[in-house]
Amino acid sequence: MIETVSKPYYVKFETSKDLVNAVYEAVRVSKQSGKVRKGTNETTKAIERGVSKLVVIAEDVEPPEVVAHLPILCEERNAPFIFVPSKQQLGASLGIDVGSAAATIVDAGEAQHIVEQVVSSISTMKGVAAAQK
Repeated sequence: MIETVSKPYYVKFETSKDLVNAVYEAVRVSKQSGKVRKGTNETTKAIERGVSKLVVIAEDVEPPEVVAHLPILCEERNAPFIFVPSKQQLGASLGIDVGSAAATIVDAGEAQHIVEQVVSSISTMKGVAAAQK
């Protein structure tokens, strides 16, 4: 019997491995050359203020209620969002020693081209997900 790990209920679509790596890279480069907000509260505020260029949400957050509001808020505010499998790896991309449940790129800096690619991939994936329903 093959056991599949189920995704948390707030994860709206599957993110490919290549895209996840691009997201971590975008966060890392934006941290160095642009502006990034880390943590659920900072991310929520940035979305509400309309300054988020890309919202990154970890899938392994416990309890899931911590970040469950973010995809809904992003959809209301038309902010692009994506899921990554590991909050630990997201924290590492942010240059911190602890995991981060969420982060948002406010100013991509030198990662602008990566962010644009990721955002266009997200809209393609959402289109495919909507067509499958």
